[in-house]
Amino acid sequence: MAALCILKSLRSAHPIFSCLSCKNLLAVERFAVADSHFPLQNLSFCRPVTTKISAEQDDYTVSYLVNSCGLSPESAIQVAQKVKLRSLEKADAVLALLRNHEFSNADISKLVKRHPLVLMADAEKTLLPKLEFFCSTGISRMDLARTLSYDPALLKISLQNQIIPAYNYLKSLLLSEDKVMKVLKNKPWIFLENLSKNVVPNIELLRELGMPSSGIALLLAHSPNILMKKHELFSEIVGEVKELGFEPMKSSFVSAIRVLSGKKTIWSRNSEAYRKWGWSEDDILSAFKLNPLCMTKSEKKIMETMEFLVNKMGWPSASIAKYPTVVSLSLERRIIPRCSVVKVLFSKGLMVEENLSLASVLCPAEKPFLERFVIRYLDQVPQLSNVYQGKVDIHDIYD
Repeated sequence: MAALCILKSLRSAHPIFSCLSCKNLLAVERFAVADSHFPLQNLSFCRPVTTKISAEQDDYTVSYLVNSCGLSPESAIQVAQKVKLRSLEKADAVLALLRNHEFSNADISKLVKRHPLVLMADAEKTLLPKLEFFCSTGISRMDLARTLSYDPALLKISLQNQIIPAYNYLKSLLLSEDKVMKVLKNKPWIFLENLSKNVVPNIELLRELGMPSSGIALLLAHSPNILMKKHELFSEIVGEVKELGFEPMKSSFVSAIRVLSGKKTIWSRNSEAYRKWGWSEDDILSAFKLNPLCMTKSEKKIMETMEFLVNKMGWPSASIAKYPTVVSLSLERRIIPRCSVVKVLFSKGLMVEENLSLASVLCPAEKPFLERFVIRYLDQVPQLSNVYQGKVDIHDIYD
């Protein structure tokens, strides 16, 4: 009753209420106090709303969208322009099906907002078969709910003519249901693609060049959007990569495709960042051939890494061009901890700086690094392990 009184008192105070007829106001009042999966806490409907409801606004639909689907009044008004509910039977069946498949209230709200017509779908004949198929492939119901609420277009396409053929084709390439599910969760739009138009011809081109299935699967798993490019454009990119000397049999060919498929502005920006540290065009191209991903880092990451290695550690900029992988390493988790250890060893006279290469410090896996630079010197420098872990500042143990 308190909610009704407040709503009535606000009828003249707020634009959204002043444009409601008596009949419409009663509809709003009913859904404001009705039992719901989405209770209106703190009378959220009374927030000022700039969108006015026309006299023809379907308050019946708005009521359902707020009360049963969890949309805000503002969103419900907008969504009601796209879907008109004359009967609750279909909508109730759809919501029941979604909740049975572990769609959360947030998932449902997001799905309905992005795909309002789902409420008018045939739950048993149209939606259930798709949900059952996806579940049969091994994806969890929670992941499926998040995926479909993020990209509800998957519920609009044909199961038999689009989803199943796409799934079977992807599985034949990835050779694993788990990998197909990762693509579904992270890049679901590939299921919406007419694969025969671009994806199939692009993959055939890579096969003709001699790229192994593992390389194709790598590109498909991480960058399916690249394989979806128009065949003419994709062919140009692959041609560039080949001209640069990359071998299709190696994973670096895939990395190079990913880099050259990106925005040209990123290449230009990163090239300029490296030039600031004295790299020539030959240095940049050579580094790219050694590790294509060095051209994908942010300008900030490049500058911070070069600043530390050149100005604080004293390694020549040209030496970094010979080992561009180090630019991709974490400054906080790898570069600084390892270089801190090396600095201590230099200060103690336990290591000669001239005999130490950049690659020998930063490139080895953790175990070999610890054995060579930490464990063997613990007798002389007991705190070296703490330096590596960042527990002790290196200045505290200098002579």
